[in-house]
Amino acid sequence: DFDGNFKRKFGQPGEDPGNLGRPMNLTIHNGELYVPEYFNDRIQVFGLDGTSKRIIGEAGKGPGQFNAPGGVAVAPDGSLFVNDFYNQRIQQLKADGTFVRQWGTTGEIGISAGEFNYPTDVAVAADGTLYVADGYGDRVQAFAPDGSFSHKWGGPFAMNIFGPFNGWFAVATNVSIGPEGNVFVADFYNDRVQKFAPDGTFLVDFGDSGDGPGQFNHVIAAAVAG
Repeated sequence: DFDGNFKRKFGQPGEDPGNLGRPMNLTIHNGELYVPEYFNDRIQVFGLDGTSKRIIGEAGKGPGQFNAPGGVAVAPDGSLFVNDFYNQRIQQLKADGTFVRQWGTTGEIGISAGEFNYPTDVAVAADGTLYVADGYGDRVQAFAPDGSFSHKWGGPFAMNIFGPFNGWFAVATNVSIGPEGNVFVADFYNDRVQKFAPDGTFLVDFGDSGDGPGQFNHVIAAAVAG
């Protein structure tokens, strides 16, 4: 709970339903927990009591298949957006797992707009904008609700130049949307979280290298409460 008291756990290593293979950035939608499984190349959906309900996707490079999914965002209509790490793409699926479209060219690294360098996480804002943590591209890319490229930020020209400055990244590992629409990004090697306006304007950061209160050592994700 919010006081830090343990409540329950579920899952164990394995490939059967209910088992997990490196669970990554979790998402809750309509009372269900969506779990990207990096090792099992699938999205597993649980009830909040830990009951496995269904599995979406399988290993591969084809539509609706994954190679190390690391994050999933769920739109209000149940559509899924999944970062497909080694396939260098983001996939959009219907709620039942049917392929809709993708961003990026399967298996090809790129640093131009709409291309990816090991994307690590995705988030969908209330207005339908899709934000992608383009991990080793050291940037965030945003796409409009119609799928077109909108904007990007992170270092000069947001083209895979890393650094410790405001608005720059040293591997962006996670992206989350706050209740006011602001964008929070875990900045892995900079040991911090950065907060941005939806257009990418830097607002504030917090954390620095260390093991004391409020410090981080390779921060990998941040979740924002209502």
